[in-house]
Parts: sequence; C-alpha cells; structure tokens
Amino acid sequence: MSGYTQELKELIKRVEATRHKRLESARQGHQFPPLTMEQRKEWLSEYHPDYKNEGRRAVRVGPNKGDVFPEEVADLLESGSRILPEKLVLDNTDYETDILVIGGGGSGTAAALMAQANGCKVILATKLRHGDSNTVMAEGGIQAADQENDSPYYHYLDVIGGGHFSNQPDLVAAMTNDAPLVIHWLESLGVMFDKHPDGRMLVRHGGGTSRKRMHSAGDMTGAEIMRVLKDETRNRTDIKVLEFSPAVELLLDTEGKCAGAILYNLETKEYYIVRAKAVIMATGGFGRLHIQGFPTTNHYGATGDGLIMAYRAGIKMRDLDSTQYHPTGAVYPEQNVGLLITEKVRGLGAHVLNIDGEEFCFPLEPRDVESACIIRECLEKGKGVPTPVGRVGVWLDSPMIESLHGEGTVKKELPAKYIQFKRYGIDISKEPMLIYPTLHYQNGGLMINSKNETSLPGLYCSGEVTGGAHGRNRLMGNSLLAILVFGRRSGKNAAEYVKGAVEKKSKPGLTIDHIVKFEKELKDALITNNAIGPIILPVYAPDHVKKRQWTAAV
Repeated sequence: MSGYTQELKELIKRVEATRHKRLESARQGHQFPPLTMEQRKEWLSEYHPDYKNEGRRAVRVGPNKGDVFPEEVADLLESGSRILPEKLVLDNTDYETDILVIGGGGSGTAAALMAQANGCKVILATKLRHGDSNTVMAEGGIQAADQENDSPYYHYLDVIGGGHFSNQPDLVAAMTNDAPLVIHWLESLGVMFDKHPDGRMLVRHGGGTSRKRMHSAGDMTGAEIMRVLKDETRNRTDIKVLEFSPAVELLLDTEGKCAGAILYNLETKEYYIVRAKAVIMATGGFGRLHIQGFPTTNHYGATGDGLIMAYRAGIKMRDLDSTQYHPTGAVYPEQNVGLLITEKVRGLGAHVLNIDGEEFCFPLEPRDVESACIIRECLEKGKGVPTPVGRVGVWLDSPMIESLHGEGTVKKELPAKYIQFKRYGIDISKEPMLIYPTLHYQNGGLMINSKNETSLPGLYCSGEVTGGAHGRNRLMGNSLLAILVFGRRSGKNAAEYVKGAVEKKSKPGLTIDHIVKFEKELKDALITNNAIGPIILPVYAPDHVKKRQWTAAV
C-alpha cells in the first residue's frame, strides 16, 4: 500500500491548486470547449496511432489481399492452421447440435438464449470459463434511447458521427432501433440498473452523445449483465456449455455451407468435431495482440481467433485498420497499467489535466479524439506527468466528482475503481488518477448484414468480431449494446435458417478443403513465418517459438 511517490504527490498539489477555480466554472455551466470538426481531423491525423504509417503492411493472401492492416493483424491473417489437414479424420463427430455458438461472452450467450427460445438445441463452446470475456470487464454502461427527450433517431446520428460517417448504415439502424428493447429484455431477466428513487432509469452522457442515454450498474455494468445472462443460460435445458474448449477451425460441408467446427480441449489436449446446422461466431476482439505495442484493457483470451477462422473460410473483413484506444487507461501504479478507467468518471465531472493542473481538452470528446488530445499533450507539448519507471500520463481529477455531487459519490458510483486503486494505497475520492490511452476495442471485423449473415451460408457472426456498426470509432456504451442487439439477432436468424432448411435423407459430408486451399495460398505467396493461428492464448515469453500442432485422434 505505497500510494503515490513523493514526487507525484508534489505534482498533485498543482492539480489541487487549480481545482477551486475549475469547480466554480463547472458549477456555472462553463466547460473547456470541444474541438471543431477541422481540429478533430487535424489532431487525429497528427497524433492518433491509426493514422500512422509505421507498424502497418498489406495482407498478402485471402479475401482482403492488398488491404493495409496493423502488422499484428496481418501476421494473424497470414498464419497457418493448427490442424494438419492430411492427418484429420472427419468420419465421426463427437457432438451434433442445431446451432453451435463459438464464444461465451455477452454476445454468444445472448445468441444461445435466443436460438434456444426459437426452438433450437444449442452448444455453446467457450475458450475459458463461461463468461470470461471483455463483457464482464465493461464498466461504464450501455446506451439506449428510452428517455422522453431522446429517440433512436438521435442515437443513430450520434453513432454515425462518432464513427466518422464510415459506419454500415443498416447495422447502425438495427443497433439503435433495438436498443430500448434490449434494455427492457435485460431488466426482465433481472439486470439491476441504476435508478432514481422513484424507479426511473438513471442515465448519463458519454463521449460524443447528444442526449443522456447511458444506463449503468455502478461501474460494473458488463459484469452485472453477464451475471444474469449466464444464470439464464444455465437454466435452459437445451443449451450445453463446453468450457475450456476454443474452436480452432470452422467445418464446411460438401454443399459449401458452414457445418460446425473443430474444438480443442485445453485440459485434455484433444480435438473434437462438432457438427451443426448453423454456426454463430462470437469470439470477441484482438486486444491481446497489443497493436502498436500498447497495453490493453482486454481479457486474457482476446486474441482475435474468430478473425482467422472465418478468413480462411473466405469471409472478408472491414475497418480492421482501425483500433480503438481508450483515452483513460491507468498508467500508475505499475500493477494497474492498461486497466480501464471508465468514461463514466468523466461523465460524472472529472477533468483531464496536464502536469500543471491545466485543462487542455473537452473531457467528453469521442474516444479517438480524446486519445489524440492526450497523446498530443504528452508527446508534443511535453506536459505529461512522468512515472517512476519512465511512462508518461495525464491526471484524471476524480476528486472533482465529490465536490460536484457530494461526499461518498465516488465510492457509490465507481466502487470497482475505488477498490482497485485503494488496494495500492490511492484513494481516488481524494487523489486524481494517472492515465494514458490504452488498447481497448477492435473497431472492425468480419462483414455481416443486419441479419448477422456472412457470405458463407450457415455462418452468423455477432459482437466485437464483426465490423461495420461502429465504423472507425466506437462511442461509449455501444459495445455492450452491440453485443446484445446482434447476439439476439444472430440467435433468432440462425434458428430461422435451421428451421427453414430442407431435411435430407443423408447428411452432406464434412470438409476442410478451405483450409487446404488457404495453406496453398500461403505457400504460393512464399509466406513461411511458421506462425500458427488461432493463437488461443497470448504468450509473453520473449523467446517463445510457436510450432504447429499435430492433431490427436479425432
């Protein structure tokens, strides 16, 4: 419980020296002005990592051949399979089901619930424990236009603007129109949202929102949602959950439809064949690839597995050159580096300050703009706060919240963050947090339509593994919303696909010819980096060499 060093405590005095004046200004309704559209474009192009040429290259194989992506993503898409096709036997299946859901976070679980509710038997295969995902780590809230002065129309405009008008319009319309239905559904299942004493929903602003529509459950909104969805899943008899069983390849049938997947049991080291009439890919994002070398807020299994599996099957990607860096990731103490500091902190009134205790940006800019502002202040202006190990950051003045809303507000509204810092001797109700942008979200991903269909019949995708809904920048609260809207849609639409399929006397054979074809592309392109994918779990040992695994008897 060391708390801040003496040097940092001296710098905090500069924050405290400006707080009274900033507080009075805030009470009078004055705030640091937002950037103009021209300034946003200028600062993004100058300072945001997405706009740099370094660390990027063209993909040499597959449906996105020639597109320029971060090196870490390009390496993943050019990796070889864990499966040696000539050693794989597909005659027997270990499991058969109507719908296979790959991924046990919020989106996969919502998909499983809706598929079961629509009359299908479901297997949900998840890499770690059911619920181990970015969903449980989502803190600040979920957006939905369900207040009198709001509507999906305004929500739609905010999303399109936040995404720099690069979004896929039908996905944005689906997300914003379904949002109030999702909140109602969650509450009916038992999610305990923050409310006013009279029972009305408590809503707040997020960065880039024109209306207050952020619903929350303290600063543990994702964990509360996952708690309820997981509990509901376990009470449905037609949903079988396979834990510690990540998928490593998709299976197709001889008619060219998606027909299941190969799972790898992390405990027994065995491979299993799952045959399904439809597959829903909900494997989440790629934060553990550490794009551009940034720390990440993501859970340990966020290694972009669904991207490479679907890519080998011919599914094209969009916007994968765009990565969201959350502007407020912890940069001190060292044990907390990369930890998400929810946007709710700024929504409650905390200011972002430089080493001199000065405001330098509007605290609720869209996330990419806010990140660019912080990087600019630290790197160009030289007004970042140095940490003992040589990192640099800016202050997030959380004690402002107590001054604006009363003593005890931080502990009540941000209990998880309060505890997280308190264990290292920092009381965020009395001392500011030190922050810097951290890798947070995979903006792009697999291409889908508003029914969550891909170009491969029988394959549906939902959640962070997909692209289009957020364009090139996601607004706060739309991640939890998107995983649930599109998880529900994929479950319902996959069930309709299954029920509408014509039953045949004999089942088409299973095939992995798409893997053979992709391996040939790698060979023809002279790609011999020996990388294998999916990664499954990140490896941080510097001298680790990844080797292709031989299949066990299947």
